Amino acid sequence: MEMWIPLISEYGFPVMITLYLLHRIEVKLDTLNDSIKSLAQSLQQPSESKAMKVQKASS
Repeated sequence: MEMWIPLISEYGFPVMITLYLLHRIEVKLDTLNDSIKSLAQSLQQPSESKAMKVQKASS
């Protein structure tokens, strides 16, 4: 147990910063994953509104 106290005090701060940053990245990756899924679904579903948007954009 006496061996762990210096290790925790020496490496505790970098470990906490790393865990905090990993948590933030995880949330952003979840959002990105949801966006990619919704993009894939919208590309799979052809609709008339998409054709209308293309026609309006080219006009």
